[in-house]
Amino acid sequence: MKQLLLSLALLEAISPLHAQYTLSLVVLSPDTNACYIAGSFNHWNPADEAHRLHGPGNKTKTIVLKNMAAGSCQFKFTQGSWATVETDTQGTDVANREIILSRDTSLTLTIAAWKTPSTGQPRVNTASAQVQILDTAFYMPQLDRRRRIWIYLPSTYSQQKDKRYPVLYMQDGQNLFNEQTAPFGEWGVDECLDTAQQRTGIEWIVIGIDHGGDKRITEYNPYNHEQYGSGEGAQYAAFLATTLKPYIDGKFRTLKDVRHTYIAGSSLGGLIALYAVMKYPDIFGGAGIFSPALWIAPPLHDQLAQTTWKDLHRFYFYAGGMESPHMIQDMDTVIDVIKAHQQEVFRSVDPQGQHNEKYWRQHFYAFYTWLPPSR
Repeated sequence: MKQLLLSLALLEAISPLHAQYTLSLVVLSPDTNACYIAGSFNHWNPADEAHRLHGPGNKTKTIVLKNMAAGSCQFKFTQGSWATVETDTQGTDVANREIILSRDTSLTLTIAAWKTPSTGQPRVNTASAQVQILDTAFYMPQLDRRRRIWIYLPSTYSQQKDKRYPVLYMQDGQNLFNEQTAPFGEWGVDECLDTAQQRTGIEWIVIGIDHGGDKRITEYNPYNHEQYGSGEGAQYAAFLATTLKPYIDGKFRTLKDVRHTYIAGSSLGGLIALYAVMKYPDIFGGAGIFSPALWIAPPLHDQLAQTTWKDLHRFYFYAGGMESPHMIQDMDTVIDVIKAHQQEVFRSVDPQGQHNEKYWRQHFYAFYTWLPPSR
C-alpha cells in the first residue's frame, strides 16, 4: 500500500499539471538599449531586472526563462515601463502574447514598434459630460506630492438640489473615464454609471485619483519590500481617509456615513483598497477589489487576521483565471480570513479573464450594481 501511494505521488509530481519547462526567446525589435518581458510569471512587472533581455546588439535580444509552469503563459515586451510597451506599426496597443507550454520551447518573436508619445493616432477624449477634473494638482500632505483628481457627478446632481449621494473612491484615475489618458484602454466607468442609472436608478459620485507614475508601486503598497523599496501605502490611505474624503464631503452633497463610502481598485489599486478598509473601517464601508496584487504584501494576511471589525463591511473580489498562477489562490486565502470575521464577501472569477483593463471593464458593472442602493 505504501509503495502504491508513493507511486501515485510520483506520478502526480511529474504530471503535466505540475510540469515545468524552459522557454527560450530570441526577440527582434526596433533599436533599443533596454528590453524587458512582463507577464503572468512575474506579476506583470514592466521593469523586472530578472526578466531583462540581453543580446548581441540593440535589435536582437535573448532570454531563457526556466521553471515555467505548464499551460498558458501571457506576456508583453517593454522598454522598462508601460509607457514604452510594444505596439503595432501604427503605434496601437497590441493584445497580450500567449504561449501554451507543454514542452521546452524555443521561439523567435518580432516587436513591430515601441510606444512613444508621438506614435499612433491622437487618442479621442471619451469622457462624458458628467466627468470633470476636480483639480490638476491636489495636494497630498501625507506624501508632500500633488495629484490630479477626477469626479463623476450623476446627471441628477444639478437637478435635485436636496439629494445627497454615496461616494466611490477609485485608484488609477487615468484609466477610469477617458481613452485619451488611458495607455491600455479605459474602464468606461462613466458610461457604465450612466447605463446603471437608466436601468436601476443607482447613482453614486465617483472620485478618481491618478496614480503616481513611477511611485505607483510604493504608494499602493503599505509594506516595505526588498526589491521595490519602502511602502507608502499607509500615508496614501491616510490621504484618502483624512484629507480627500473630508474635502469631497465639504464641497459636494455626499452621504458621509460609512455605509455610503466605498473604495475600489485593480492590481496594486485593489491591494490599497483592501488595506484602506482594514485601516479605516469607520470611514470605508466596503471595497471593490479587482485582481489584487497580494503577492507584494505578505504581512497583509496577519494584519487582516488581527483586525477587529465592529460593524459589517462588504467586499467584492474579482480575479481572472488567465492571470498569474497564484492570483486566485492568494485571493481566496484573504477571502477566508475576511469571512472568518463574519464580513460579507462576494467572489467573482472569470476563467478567461486576463490582468488588464479590458476584463476589469467587463466586470465593473456587476460590482457597481452590487453596491448599496443610493438611498
